[in-house]
Amino acid sequence: MSSVWNNKISVSVFGEAESPAIGITVNNLPSGEYIDVAEIHKFMIRLKGSERRENIIPHVMSGLFNERTTGAPLCAFIQNYSPEPSFGQNPDRLARAGHADYTGAVRYRGFNDVRNSGHFSERLNVPVCFAGAVCGQILERRGIYVGAHIASVYKIKDNPFNPVKVTREDIINIREKDFPVINDRKGSLMLEEIERIRKTGDSVGGVVECAITNVPAGIGSPIFDGLQNTIAQLIFGIPLVTGIEFGTGFRSSGMTGSDWNDNFYVDSHNHILTETNNHGGILGGISSGMPIIFRVAFRPNPTFTKPQTAVDMREMTGKTYCTEKDYDPCTVIKAVPAVEAVANMAILTHMMEYPNFC
Repeated sequence: MSSVWNNKISVSVFGEAESPAIGITVNNLPSGEYIDVAEIHKFMIRLKGSERRENIIPHVMSGLFNERTTGAPLCAFIQNYSPEPSFGQNPDRLARAGHADYTGAVRYRGFNDVRNSGHFSERLNVPVCFAGAVCGQILERRGIYVGAHIASVYKIKDNPFNPVKVTREDIINIREKDFPVINDRKGSLMLEEIERIRKTGDSVGGVVECAITNVPAGIGSPIFDGLQNTIAQLIFGIPLVTGIEFGTGFRSSGMTGSDWNDNFYVDSHNHILTETNNHGGILGGISSGMPIIFRVAFRPNPTFTKPQTAVDMREMTGKTYCTEKDYDPCTVIKAVPAVEAVANMAILTHMMEYPNFC
């Protein structure tokens, strides 16, 4: 399995949903960086968006001493709870709707761990969020902030970020909310909709909008190492992602060039900026100095209590199954810190080329 991402920094994720532990190793972080472990815990606790029992406490094995990065690989693991008894020694080989059971079995000849989706599980978001929280602290000490909110759940939409001006305060205010939205009234409507759908035994998807502020102009390299490339590659490592768009995204196809182009101007501080931000802060794969804005679409959780059909890959017969345990009717809530985490990783790996950054 390709669970290693290698750029200026490298990240390697290990473990499965029901293995003794999951974890991550991050290499090439700058040495001497102060890391506040309490702030890491605060970041990761935001993953507790459902009623499922999940441990999120990271145990740092190497790379951190006296709260400073040592320059050695930063390795952390998170202990899993005991496997659920229902799986036993011979778990069913079901090709469930919406899951990677069938494709994983074909790719790995049936030897992959299928318990709770194994290495395909969103449980692997936890160590990724640890790495992203570390990267975020390094960025924030340089004034770069990454923040996200739930842009929509089903058909209910939150207010969007101001595309030309996103402040540190905007990001912190959302981060400190139990339900990360800009408009709390819209957030209440979303929660009501999630509960309504949960009562029907179903699940629902949504969109997360992310903003990155204070990234200087000139970061990123075309053609294959542009900022969009790096962000998108990491974003698609988050389970249930179905799409990403920057700036006006797909709406751009319905605009004229004169409507879409963002006119440049010089502000009172002698900075070159744009009047609008349809380009989402990136032109030619390189940062423009405007806020980087992108949105990520998440499909509904494929696990819910309504009856579904599957194929028993041992007996090659159809089978109806139901999920009787608790499930998460809307994983978008927990996806917000995951989106922030991988965005932190993407920006840090490019900023390490910036003069005098480290």
